Amino acid sequence: MKKLSILFITLILLFNCSSGSDDDGGTTTPPPVAQPPTAATLTFPDNNQECTTGIEVNATQSSVTFTWNVSSNTDSYDLVLKNLDVSTSSTFSSSTNQIEITLLKGTPYSWYVVSKSNSVTQTATSATWKFYNAGDPVQSFAPFPADLVTPLMGANLTGVSTVTLEWSGSDIDNDIVGYDIYFDTTSPPTTQLGSNQTETTIEATVTAGNAYYWRVITTDNEGNNSESEIFEFRVD
Repeated sequence: MKKLSILFITLILLFNCSSGSDDDGGTTTPPPVAQPPTAATLTFPDNNQECTTGIEVNATQSSVTFTWNVSSNTDSYDLVLKNLDVSTSSTFSSSTNQIEITLLKGTPYSWYVVSKSNSVTQTATSATWKFYNAGDPVQSFAPFPADLVTPLMGANLTGVSTVTLEWSGSDIDNDIVGYDIYFDTTSPPTTQLGSNQTETTIEATVTAGNAYYWRVITTDNEGNNSESEIFEFRVD
């Protein structure tokens, strides 16, 4: 009888210990949650400057090394480079925070970097910088093509009779003297809405049921000019 009592007590203790272990969820550490990448900070080529450190490839091209700060939670980067003369973009991938790219001389470019992770689908995009890749020596640089801000490309506007067109301009020489704005229902737009104006907004009259196209030509103090892309929006 004594042996049976001892055995019964032992079973009770074993059951209690086993139950306590199962209830103690705090003893198991959950796996870490993957974090999305953060945006990179661009470092070179400098924003709104001439890049003069390229290595000559031939008479029309030079090689430039792009750099940016390492971003957190990032496994790879996509550098998106746009030739502002012809409005074409190319994407270059890198597993480090730099990449060497061959560019046309004497050409304006913009660029930004997208941070990517192997663990999550989210990405992070840096600021966009502009620069001129150095070519033959010049006394004055043409302005960068204006960035059209609003309305956004492909926007659909409802119940409006006037629209505010907004853009931004920049120039290495900081000598922009004015903007010519072209606005029309055909592309490319040929009707001049504003001439040699210094403001970066203008009002346009619109009618429902039409698609509209607009662009901005930027002129500097030396008579150099550049044309923006053509943006389209629709009024319903």
